[in-house]
Amino acid sequence: MNGQRFPELGCYGLAGHSATPRDLIDEARLAEELGIGSMFLSERFATKDAGVLAGAAIAATTTLGIGTAATNHNTRHPLITATMAATAHRMSGGRYAFGLGRGFGMLFDLMGVPQVTSAQIEDSIGIYRRLWHGEAVAGHDGPAGQFPYLNQDSSFDEDIPVMLVAIGDKTLELAGRVADAVVLHTFLSDETLARSVATIRGSAERAGRDPASVRVWSVLATVEDSIPEEARLRKLVGRLATYMQGYGGVLVDANRWDQADLERFRNDPLVQGYPGAFDAIGTVEELTYLRDEVLPAHWLAASGTGNAETCANRVLDQFDAGADSVILHGATPSELAPVVEAWAAIRPAIRPADRFAGLPTNPGLT
Repeated sequence: MNGQRFPELGCYGLAGHSATPRDLIDEARLAEELGIGSMFLSERFATKDAGVLAGAAIAATTTLGIGTAATNHNTRHPLITATMAATAHRMSGGRYAFGLGRGFGMLFDLMGVPQVTSAQIEDSIGIYRRLWHGEAVAGHDGPAGQFPYLNQDSSFDEDIPVMLVAIGDKTLELAGRVADAVVLHTFLSDETLARSVATIRGSAERAGRDPASVRVWSVLATVEDSIPEEARLRKLVGRLATYMQGYGGVLVDANRWDQADLERFRNDPLVQGYPGAFDAIGTVEELTYLRDEVLPAHWLAASGTGNAETCANRVLDQFDAGADSVILHGATPSELAPVVEAWAAIRPAIRPADRFAGLPTNPGLT
């Protein structure tokens, strides 16, 4: 299936925080009109339920790929999760890919659910795939839990792609072993992207898989100049600062950045005791201060900023670093329109000329 002009490009629906999930319907339609290949849907425990969003995006479109990136295996019973994915798969006519991630350990502690381990993810994926292919799962006792009997429909033979959201080496290696596609993290340097791709491919090869069979999506924060200044600050500075609030150590380790810079961020008087996420409540003055005085410039440079042509060339950098596809992260389809237009202008000169030929719209397939 290849129904979009740019199957190598993706975007997120309801990028960031949203109190109006109905906006997703128009966003999905516009993304499809622009030719963007896939729309990814993240989950937040307020007004962004993965199943509801996937159903809305599927119903609003006819050729757009839809991917959950991501939900967590530990927040739903495996039979419920498998049913959500199977429903979206059939409703979309095969345009849907199911994505899992590790989530936030501190949040899971507060919720009273177990933290996520690699063994649990691998075990859960095995359960889902068995169910999707019509098997009954009886007497299961594994890392994902104890389940006396799970069954969907013995007539099922559904090949639903599984994506894994990954940052650290252990998760990248897991993805290479078991996933159909990998969604990397925002604010990875080009060097880190290349290293991550190599880790995934190497793990796939060691597992006896074709390394090229795993589709790798880079995630490029894309903040083009026509976006108003306050929104640009929120989408770039605010988003990076929020990541650093939540799991800065993981991102710094992945990029091999200096831990001293992270400690300087954490110890800054503005950051200590800040009452919320910077991308949600940060003021222009606070975000400007973080940009100019606290966050290292090379951290923020792991993104696509500037005019549309500059952003499009940063997309090309992602492919040169080894990515199969690129998610333009943090902006709505309307905000991405100039970048997509600029990409359309430079794409014909990319070599080899058939680089993206035959790339499926489904974001989990190669």
